[in-house]
Amino acid sequence: ILRFLDPDHKSHEGKKEEDPDYSYISTGFLSVILGIGTTWFIFFLRDFRHSSFFCNDGVRTSLHDFSVTLSVVAWTLVKELIFPHVETEGLKVPDEFEPTFACCDSSCKTFFPDDCEDQAEAAGTRSWLVDFGDLNGKGWAPIAAAGPAILAFALCYLDNGITWHLICHKSHNLKHGEAYNYDLCLNGFFNFVNGALGLPWLVATTVPCIIHLNALAEKDRDGNFLEVQETRLTLFFSHLMVGLSILVLNVLKLLPLPVLYGVFLFMGLSSLPNIQFWQRFLMFFQQPSKYNKTVYVEHMEKKRVHLYTVLQICFFALVFLVQNIKAVAIIFPLMTLLCIPARLFFLPRFFEGWELLLLDGEDERIEEWMEAKEQSVRMYEESKNLTNMEASSDDDDDDSN
Repeated sequence: ILRFLDPDHKSHEGKKEEDPDYSYISTGFLSVILGIGTTWFIFFLRDFRHSSFFCNDGVRTSLHDFSVTLSVVAWTLVKELIFPHVETEGLKVPDEFEPTFACCDSSCKTFFPDDCEDQAEAAGTRSWLVDFGDLNGKGWAPIAAAGPAILAFALCYLDNGITWHLICHKSHNLKHGEAYNYDLCLNGFFNFVNGALGLPWLVATTVPCIIHLNALAEKDRDGNFLEVQETRLTLFFSHLMVGLSILVLNVLKLLPLPVLYGVFLFMGLSSLPNIQFWQRFLMFFQQPSKYNKTVYVEHMEKKRVHLYTVLQICFFALVFLVQNIKAVAIIFPLMTLLCIPARLFFLPRFFEGWELLLLDGEDERIEEWMEAKEQSVRMYEESKNLTNMEASSDDDDDDSN
């Protein structure tokens, strides 16, 4: 959102030539207000869920459940009614439902307008189905694409795997069984279909999945999951509405892009409290006696917990740096994949096995460790008491002698 304040942002390109009165500062500040305002208003509406306002729980629940929609509509109206003269970047929607690859000629081997700048309009668009046999004279393309394809597969697999395990965490009290392999097969099949149509690949978007889980969950005031309404209907109807959105393309064009960025910002911020990394990051700024009572806080030295967090920040910074440098961004999936051997072989050089278990182990194994520790302490106390009793008995014998 803050990048709208950058005069070199892509949303400002060519605007000054088209309109001499265009001000990137006005556009940038309004974009920031729209984005952050959308995020704030969503949280504001969601807070009514456990408040005492309004006449019944149904109204409060509705405000909570439809907070995103209400915020998007509200801040879109703010833009259209209060600041109609300030131009902001809108959602890029085509005029017709058709492939967006425009061709310079009927052969469709060149892209309009990049490959034919002197041409006034495109000759047409590509066909819906991709011709896998047409390599445009580049027979080496499939071989060259194999390397990036492996990286893309690794990214999809990791993204899906991370999402599955976060959603199916034991604390969520889900009743239906897991279907990791089945889900991965379906994911591969639909990605093949999307590839044949020249569409983006299907991946498990972690943050929306977590928000969907939270929307179906019943929680206590502390945020603990009581139960989850496990249904496929919400996913079916939400994706059905996404498909039907092609019927209202003109309405979608009215949505300011900063407002949608505000929704994405909300999605990220709302998931932070449940992320252990964020909880440990906040410990840098908290009074030690006020730390949350977690297993790693109770059994590990505080500096050891901070060291683990610092190493994670370094990993994150490295991945973020690679992702944002265009020259090397293609190896971003590889950097994500390298986090696995780093955890298996690099971190054990700094931490004991039981420390890593408490920091990122599975709940079942942590419970087993806790039980083993308690049993060990009990055995030590019993042994100590037995030794004291024997010593006391010896002392009594000496006194009697």
